[in-house]
Amino acid sequence: MSTEVHVPTLGESVTEASVMRWFKQPGESVAADEPLVELETDKVTIEVPAPVAGALGDIAADEGAEVEVGALLCTIAEGAGATPAPKESPKAEAPKEETPKPAAAPEPAPAPSAAPAFARNETLSPAVAKMVADNNLDPAKIPATGPKGNITKEDVQKALAGGSAAPAPKPAAAPAPLTAKPATPTYEPAPDRPFDPRGEERVKMPKLRKMIATRLKEAQNTAAMLTTFNEIDMTALMELRAGYKEKFEKKHGVKLGFMGFFVKAAVAALKELPAVNAEIYGDEIIYKNYYDIGIAVGTPSGLVVPVLRDADQKSFAEIEGGIADFGRRARDGKLALAEMMGGTFTITNGGVFGSLMSTPILNPPQSGILGMHKVQKRPICDASGEIVVGNMMYVAHSYDHRIIDGREAVTFLVRIKEMIEDPSRLLIDV
Repeated sequence: MSTEVHVPTLGESVTEASVMRWFKQPGESVAADEPLVELETDKVTIEVPAPVAGALGDIAADEGAEVEVGALLCTIAEGAGATPAPKESPKAEAPKEETPKPAAAPEPAPAPSAAPAFARNETLSPAVAKMVADNNLDPAKIPATGPKGNITKEDVQKALAGGSAAPAPKPAAAPAPLTAKPATPTYEPAPDRPFDPRGEERVKMPKLRKMIATRLKEAQNTAAMLTTFNEIDMTALMELRAGYKEKFEKKHGVKLGFMGFFVKAAVAALKELPAVNAEIYGDEIIYKNYYDIGIAVGTPSGLVVPVLRDADQKSFAEIEGGIADFGRRARDGKLALAEMMGGTFTITNGGVFGSLMSTPILNPPQSGILGMHKVQKRPICDASGEIVVGNMMYVAHSYDHRIIDGREAVTFLVRIKEMIEDPSRLLIDV
């Protein structure tokens, strides 16, 4: 008995995937739930397991193929033992037979300035039809000015009088509603180009990279994006972390980092400034009374943003544990699609790669993103005016100026600064 393996449902709005690699070859034995093939979508990479035990039969989608949800991937001969894949005798590879392309259909002739009457509306009104018939006129040669391209009595009278009735002017295009999405960039194969003799490598752009490029460009095209900056003295937070990190890890089994404090500070600031946690939807503003914080994670395949749900209800240990788990599974390609959907605000930490300052790009449809950076010692003036060495971090808040004013954006970042420089404020909620 043979069992078919199809492309599973990939998640909301995801309809196709690329076949990245097969873990088994035809004839090899497979166990139930053993990974068969790796698929890449524009959001995540997933492994398709074997539904039954047996031997892998025919592969219907080779590596690199584009497959839609429900498409056949392979078959499995249930209960069959492993048989070695047949070895082909060494011989010259026969040239692949290309599927003949259908002859291109001839391009239609350009339409005349005034479309034929029957192309516009195949039914003439009784009065117009009588005038046309009585005068032996060709409706195709009568410019129409009536609604929906209809020929009116006046059009027929002008044609009889020898006048050149111009086609009715087209109404001006209505402005696109705010809900309309910008045109999605397409990545069609570029015309062939000569390779540099010093050596080049051409690879197909992965779906995840295409999606990253599309979403980042969408943010630039749609939002009125602006960035405000500030700097934070991390000394108090670093001392607090140094004093408790061993006890914290021993009790909770997870390291105490900086991100948990920034998540807590961001949630507190978002509660004070709800516009930063909102989004534009058509001609409405949606204010969200929940706080799902996206945590940007860099992976070898590209940037992903898993979402920490209900961050306002989580403890430091739950936040740090969730972030550590996201990082591990993102690098292994094990994140579920649902974990990267939604989100009301995003935090990205370029400091882990050594970035001193940057302007993060919005994660649409969100209206704000916080950028953390490298901690660096710099001379600063303390409250008494003395020059001291501070552990300074530049922070950036990019925001959509259509919904967030400069006052709100700057205030948001100042609240982050105040709570990080004095972490006790997070405990007493001030």
